[in-house]
Amino acid sequence: MCEGKPLHMGNFRLGIEHLPLAPPAHPLYGTTRAPESPHDTGHDHKPMTDQQSTPFLNAQFSPGQLVQHRLFDYRGVIVDVDPDFQNSDDWYQSMARSKPPKDKPWYHVLVHGADHMTYVAERNLEADESAKPVKHPALDHFFETFENGRYLFHRRTN
Repeated sequence: MCEGKPLHMGNFRLGIEHLPLAPPAHPLYGTTRAPESPHDTGHDHKPMTDQQSTPFLNAQFSPGQLVQHRLFDYRGVIVDVDPDFQNSDDWYQSMARSKPPKDKPWYHVLVHGADHMTYVAERNLEADESAKPVKHPALDHFFETFENGRYLFHRRTN
């Protein structure tokens, strides 16, 4: 298997092995809520400060953006961004055959027309200019709506 290709885990096939699975309320991340902003991964943690979010300023893509995989020719939508590679060395050696840089952003991508998500290095993605929505069973867990070729996060209701 290669970087950008999925593994099977639970009800969803995932392109990453290290996703937390507890609590199991969220089908992909195992969290109890969906992301609410571009810097919110859906994980329960303290809000990011401007200083903490600085690595995301270097990312070429952002959550909600449509992308195309350069090598495997699939479309998808970004749901999360890691400022650098956040998986194990074993995963990298077995899955990331093109050996993309670990010190650049990596993306969690829901794959169009599938039920899995992949973990992809920035250099293997390009913007998808089709402006067509993605079909994926987990979209509603992350996004509220699709407008102008981009997915928008759920809004807080408290």
